[in-house]
Amino acid sequence: MPAIASLECSRCQNKVSADKYETICPKCAGALYVRYDMDALKKTRARPEAGGRQSMWRYKDVLPEIAPITLGEGWTPMLTSRRNPNVFLKEEAANPTGTFKARGMSMAVSMARHYGLKKLAAPSAGNAAGALAAYAAAAGIEAHIFMPKDVPFANYLEGKAYGANVTLVDGLISDCARIVNERIKEQRAEQAAGRLAPEDVWFDISTLKEPFRVEGKKTMGYELVEQLDWTYPDAVFYPTGGGVGLIGMWKAFEEMEQLGWVTPEGGHPERSAVGAKPKDLKFKRPKMIAIQASGCAPVAKAYKEGANASQMFENAATFAAGLRVPRPYGDYIILDIVRQSGGTVVDLPDETILDSLLDWSRNEGLLLSPEGAAATAAYDHLIETGFLNPSDRVVIFNTGTGLKYVDMIAQAMGVRRPDTAKLPERVPVGGIITPQ
Repeated sequence: MPAIASLECSRCQNKVSADKYETICPKCAGALYVRYDMDALKKTRARPEAGGRQSMWRYKDVLPEIAPITLGEGWTPMLTSRRNPNVFLKEEAANPTGTFKARGMSMAVSMARHYGLKKLAAPSAGNAAGALAAYAAAAGIEAHIFMPKDVPFANYLEGKAYGANVTLVDGLISDCARIVNERIKEQRAEQAAGRLAPEDVWFDISTLKEPFRVEGKKTMGYELVEQLDWTYPDAVFYPTGGGVGLIGMWKAFEEMEQLGWVTPEGGHPERSAVGAKPKDLKFKRPKMIAIQASGCAPVAKAYKEGANASQMFENAATFAAGLRVPRPYGDYIILDIVRQSGGTVVDLPDETILDSLLDWSRNEGLLLSPEGAAATAAYDHLIETGFLNPSDRVVIFNTGTGLKYVDMIAQAMGVRRPDTAKLPERVPVGGIITPQ
């Protein structure tokens, strides 16, 4: 695994040492990226061969030098749609804890253990909480989680089962983030006064408030390119709450081009670009499609208005719990990536998302998460509007299993559990199965 050359601010390009676990840029509060000596890596690292390690750690040559806390995350299936051979579904439900969040938390918690941290804290719309709780348990680290009280019940149960300290908040993820920030400020004041040991101060492992969750999420970009024979698709559809997955994939594309791992435009999958100079090659990156729910669409609103950052989205409400982020910390990065790629931001109402969820369940045999169904609905929308053609090769991310949302999906469908107040009685069957 490579050593980290530095951390770099995504906004002002300020360089920061990686000697300790950093949060955000000390100059402008921008999100930090992990940077490596790419020239050195290009000389010594070759892209993975077929087979080998079937997890995100198959890309250890482009990840920080670390002993990983792993539960088998990554290398998720790339499924071809039964109705259109040009549509691929990246099935992140196959990850530990059932969502793509496992990737980022595996990396972030691994780094936390490497740096000797003892207590981690995070606000979450649900799935990041479950992943943090699981990996913290595996690492022997204390986890403090704050979630809206109306998150899918599975998310709450995960946190409790894994032994995390779970607080349900009457509000949104933004309210949870405020509480985490306030607690950490109080703890630092206690530490400064000599009343609290440094190891007892929580470390905020929130979305883009530290640099390593992006490193875990970027493996989705490496995977989708490798699974397409080291070529880019025409478009990538990504449900965007905090947007770390989209940001991580864009970083992966940049790194693969520098390393010569991705086949250039006009090339052939069997012809490796290794050894060529990136500046001499032409790459056509995929259009990045960010998807939000109309009930919480801060990035979509900013995109339509031509703004470079979003505003707090008032009265955020959607059954796609992972999209209920009223103002993502990395909004400026998301908007820049979408525009650079020639992509777009789509927001759709819950009714349309539910229709797509049921369509994929009944015609593809896949129970998508509401966030994943927002992405499949966005694909249909962009085909109808002519933004894309059915012949375009696209990758749609289902970011988690629908089984974690059974309460939310049932409510959206108007389905109630059958009355179980009176349990069925055991009926004897003449001694064939049970004694008479």
